[in-house]
Amino acid sequence: MGFFDRLFGVPSAAPAPDAPEQGRRSPASYETWDMDSPALAQFLSEGRQSASGVSVNETMALRNSAFFRAAHLISSAMGMLPTHLMRRSIDREGRETISKAKDHALYRLLHKRPNQYQTAFEFKSYMQLLALLDGNAYALIIRGMRRGKQNQIIALVPLKRKSVTPKLSDDWNLTFEYRRPGGGTTILRQDEVFHFRHPVTRDGLKGVNLLDMAVNAIGIAAQAEKAAGKVLKGGVMAGGALETEKDLGDEAIKSLRESMRERQADGDAAGEWLILEEGLKAKPFVTSAKDAQFDEMRKRQAEEISRFTGVPRPLLMMDETSWGSGIEQLGLFFVTYCLMPWFVAWEQAIERSCLSEAEQDADELYVKFNEGALLRGSLKDQADFFAKALGPNSAYRTPDEVRGAFDLNPIEGGDKLPAPAAKITTPPKEPVDD
Repeated sequence: MGFFDRLFGVPSAAPAPDAPEQGRRSPASYETWDMDSPALAQFLSEGRQSASGVSVNETMALRNSAFFRAAHLISSAMGMLPTHLMRRSIDREGRETISKAKDHALYRLLHKRPNQYQTAFEFKSYMQLLALLDGNAYALIIRGMRRGKQNQIIALVPLKRKSVTPKLSDDWNLTFEYRRPGGGTTILRQDEVFHFRHPVTRDGLKGVNLLDMAVNAIGIAAQAEKAAGKVLKGGVMAGGALETEKDLGDEAIKSLRESMRERQADGDAAGEWLILEEGLKAKPFVTSAKDAQFDEMRKRQAEEISRFTGVPRPLLMMDETSWGSGIEQLGLFFVTYCLMPWFVAWEQAIERSCLSEAEQDADELYVKFNEGALLRGSLKDQADFFAKALGPNSAYRTPDEVRGAFDLNPIEGGDKLPAPAAKITTPPKEPVDD
């Protein structure tokens, strides 16, 4: 049985003469699931029960603005960052040099097009989102001939969600059980599956599901939104009331209502007080302590989601303070404490699944995310940085490297570090005769 036969199943043979007619289902046709099957877990727990009594599912979680913002920031950031396959080598003078391994088949997949229908951004952002929502993301490794070389990786195709289960045998041999869309299962080897998971794991094989971890925070936030919707739907949003001890006639009530509507339609009269008749007293409504606590609870749940995802509060558009002057430090915080673990998880998962054992043992090839693309400051900050990098006495960047950061072509002699500036010495003064 070939690779694609195992993956998609072998077409069934012609039915026996006494078999049911074409299109008729057998009454005994059913599908079985193991107790540890993710498909069974999804069927039984389509909604996760939260402490608020609300059943939380994926759609509800993504409708929460804070959770959606956090998931979008992380997945899009990982998708848009350049991912390169790098190579360490030794030059003729015995120095270690680093260059992009553009001659390797994996370089194009990571940097340009992993498969026929996805760009590198779409593939990485999709896999990252699955790692957040499901805890795990799986892609089929398709090998073939490329540039005259056999067994080269030619595509990475995402597998259907919740259709793969990693299994570790008693002799520590890792395989993946794949449930075909048309029914049936097959076993895939470790070198046939790219497995990317959440950095936190409870069994060493599968990552934790973020929805399971944040179910109470999302459930309470959903209840708060539901309560706010009921208030708006009921229309009880009055700003105050008019009181009197006298009985008003229909004409007086009608005249007063028309007067109020006329003043509401006239924007120039906003904020002015009314001249009351018939002994009326104005009683404005003020925000109660209960309403203030309700608003504070909604902010608290957004903060809880920030803790679960690691995205800073200002990036969730929930901070009331001005942080414009500290945007550089905010970006550094986001990269260091939120994205950095994902960088390492991506790099090591690619090296483990997509490089052969010989390539891993040689320790020449490695995967690198260019996180510097997220840490670029203003043009003034970049100018100050590169000016120091080209310093006359402590240069550590060549002019071509600086020009390359701005997509400029090399210049003659730009591949060498600037020469140290010559020191100007003042000759000693000759003694003056008296």
